[in-house]
Amino acid sequence: MSKQALLKPYADKNFSLKNRVVMAPMTRSRAANKEKKPEKNLHDIYYQQRASAGLIITEGSQVSEQGVGYVNTPGIHTQEQVDAWKLVTKAVHEKGGQIFIQLWHVGRMSHPDFHGGNLPLAPSAINPNAQSYTPEGFKDTVTPKEMTKEEIKKTIEDFKNAAQNAVKAGFDGVEIHSSNGYLFHQFFNATSNNRTDEYGGNIENRVRFFFEVLDAVKKVIPESKIGARFNPSLDGMFGMSMDEETIPTFEYIIKKLSDAHDLAYIHLSEPFSDVSDIPYAVQNIAEHFRPLYDGTLMINGGFDQESGNKVIEEGNADLVSFGKLYVSNPDLVERFENNWETADWDEDTFYTPGKEGYIDYTNYQQKEPA
Repeated sequence: MSKQALLKPYADKNFSLKNRVVMAPMTRSRAANKEKKPEKNLHDIYYQQRASAGLIITEGSQVSEQGVGYVNTPGIHTQEQVDAWKLVTKAVHEKGGQIFIQLWHVGRMSHPDFHGGNLPLAPSAINPNAQSYTPEGFKDTVTPKEMTKEEIKKTIEDFKNAAQNAVKAGFDGVEIHSSNGYLFHQFFNATSNNRTDEYGGNIENRVRFFFEVLDAVKKVIPESKIGARFNPSLDGMFGMSMDEETIPTFEYIIKKLSDAHDLAYIHLSEPFSDVSDIPYAVQNIAEHFRPLYDGTLMINGGFDQESGNKVIEEGNADLVSFGKLYVSNPDLVERFENNWETADWDEDTFYTPGKEGYIDYTNYQQKEPA
């Protein structure tokens, strides 16, 4: 039994994992069909290959047609999608794995091409001045439509229904994608939310939508089976920028989750880019937020075997999620366990349909002794 921190089992009152290595959610754009459902003999194989992870979190899966913002991403809002995901969860469970689905709505990061020419929805009519990956390639984003209260209520219901569908599909839990410049993050941030009603204007109002969604979702799945992902120091990507209230907003959210809720985990991202020159940013996310949260804390962002072990050993995280390393190393846990080298990934096939660069990465091949 390895003594590496990453490979020790993890257990708290909500769930137990065979190790602390988590497969991070990653958009792979393999749902190349009109139903936007996982592909048989593709998605099920991909996730099953990686079932030795303590936990798998799927790629972001839209909770409605309105939530789509990238080509060939799967959904979890139709019966066809539920039936297709059942094959995935069955495949992972057959190998002794656990799998959560990430519930996703991109908000203003979408494009009219996905919505019959209609504008994407967002907290406010502010263009992120970014790009959306459409069926015709990358296109500039547009100024979105500010959501009415009725549209906010409908979106809350969409997340609830998606969580209910996740249960039907056999998932062990759900992760609410509240990160990376997408819909919830757009509500959190004063630079993307200039509403003057109860969903804007101050920190408590800007986080209201997230907590209303959480309250709805936990009506159909226990709160102990819900995770939430946040990226507090995101700046300069996905149209997001920081101000003096950005970090206090996330501190408020995480303290409230710690004090009044019982999530499976919170999933935090270290900065995607150098934020040392940004006065409002926090450079060491796990270290900063660990004291604020009593539950299970998962950290993501460029970790490898050494740094993953270290962040757990130092007490700043309980679990570590790995993204790109899991693209090219389906047996990542076994490679860590045996201190085998890891394989490089091919970025040219990150978002291309089909098997190449998806299910054709092999497990480690030990060389025969000379």
